[in-house]
Amino acid sequence: MEVKRRTARTLVKKLSSVSEQTRAEALCELRLISKNDADSRTIIAEAGAVPYLAEALYSSSHDFQENAATTLLNLSISSPTGGGETPDCTRRTIISTRGVLDAISHLLINHQHSAAAAVQSAAATLHSLLILEDSYRPLIGGKRDILYALIDIIRCHNSPPRSIKDALKALFGVSLYTQNRAAVIELGAVPPLFSLVVLDGRVGFVEDATAVIAQIAGCEEGVEAFRKASAVGVLVDLLDPATGSTGRIKENAVSALLNLVQCGGQRLADDIRKETLGLYAWINDVAENGSAKGKSKAGALLNLLGGGSYGFRETRLFPSPQST
Repeated sequence: MEVKRRTARTLVKKLSSVSEQTRAEALCELRLISKNDADSRTIIAEAGAVPYLAEALYSSSHDFQENAATTLLNLSISSPTGGGETPDCTRRTIISTRGVLDAISHLLINHQHSAAAAVQSAAATLHSLLILEDSYRPLIGGKRDILYALIDIIRCHNSPPRSIKDALKALFGVSLYTQNRAAVIELGAVPPLFSLVVLDGRVGFVEDATAVIAQIAGCEEGVEAFRKASAVGVLVDLLDPATGSTGRIKENAVSALLNLVQCGGQRLADDIRKETLGLYAWINDVAENGSAKGKSKAGALLNLLGGGSYGFRETRLFPSPQST
């Protein structure tokens, strides 16, 4: 372990070198070590690498950007070591280091001119931090420039597919925190999210996009934005067996519809009832064949809609929004 510490300290020291070649070699080596040796990730962070990695995200060199962003990503998924460190210690170092989120924001905002792999790693780092640590969600969600950049990535037609998927995953993590959802909607996420659902047939996009949609549907600010995007019709169509939607997509659609009704009340329920005669059968299919969470949400949605011939009765119109 001491050898690993000496190696990390040596490489981090090289990151402060005036020689660009020396810094480049050190970044490349740190990337490889952090990828291949999980125990070294905490050691690299403790050696003071994070500020230098953040600084490298501002570089005009795509190699610098990619190696720095990928190393940050590796550190964010750190594992416990034999020395008793907790799994989240390097994530705490990342989130508490001054300027890291600003550097990530800079890279994401300039995604069209940055290295694609660096953009993807930066978005994946955010997802790692957001999914694993509840307390980081208000902090990252409070950075509106980060939210705007993630939305811009999914909005741009020339964004690489991997960048879009990583941005969607980061937006999902942001939206797990209730107070972030209004900001995501205000910054214009709804139209590009539904564009991905309607225009892109790749299952991975639709699943990830509907996962975000289900989250942000759970706030009052979303009702009008979803109405403008003709969201109810799109979500109901996803339940139609003819669309070939996966089970996860159907459950996301049910969750989104449930959250919309819970926030929008009777008017939203009426809009949903008008969509198709097959609606109750499609929701009931999720109630019978979905995951435990999917069954619960489908049953709750049927209760709110009245349930048709399936024996469910409307019990309440304005329950408290639930997290999906």
